[in-house]
Amino acid sequence: MAAAPTLPISSPQSTASAAAQPPIATPAFRAFVSRLSQSIRHGFSQRRPWSELVDRSSFARPDSVSEAASRIRKNFSYFRVNYVTLLAAVLALSLLSNPFSLLVLLSLLGAWLFLYVFRASDQPIVVFGRTFSDREILGLLVVSTIVVVFLTSVGSILISALLVGLAIVAVHGAFRAPEDLFLDDQEPANVGFLSYLGGAASSAAAAAAPAVASRV
Repeated sequence: MAAAPTLPISSPQSTASAAAQPPIATPAFRAFVSRLSQSIRHGFSQRRPWSELVDRSSFARPDSVSEAASRIRKNFSYFRVNYVTLLAAVLALSLLSNPFSLLVLLSLLGAWLFLYVFRASDQPIVVFGRTFSDREILGLLVVSTIVVVFLTSVGSILISALLVGLAIVAVHGAFRAPEDLFLDDQEPANVGFLSYLGGAASSAAAAAAPAVASRV
């Protein structure tokens, strides 16, 4: 006589525990990282040769303030990716010389990404037996950001680094004669200096928008 087939038996406790653990929002995070990396690669593909940036034969003192402003505007349009790289390098050096500030900023960024942006909406945060809602988490993150940026040395370090970087860029743009640059084949000179950053930020924000919109 043939034995009856054995049916799989699932434990109610295991089923309940599996249902109680919501999936982590990894697809949104992967899309965010993918779009950000694509935007950065696209931006660096438009980088000009550094030899053009530091060509000594192209440096000359401007005759007037209006000529200096015109040079800055044209050089911003041509070397914008190089200038963004210089600003990022100055900012990175400032943060690396202050490891505590760098650690604080990375912790703040990680808190925003993993506690609010990419956290599943059905995955509550419980601390000491108290469940925090999305609005409470958002409020805590906003307050923490304000405290870190405006009430600690982190904000002064960031502002100082940006001012130094902008000063370097402005001096270079004013003294670098743009007559040898093929501006007619490039984007118009009135394109904003932060257009590259805006493109990368908009692409990254588009990837994170569905996760954030689900909490609003």
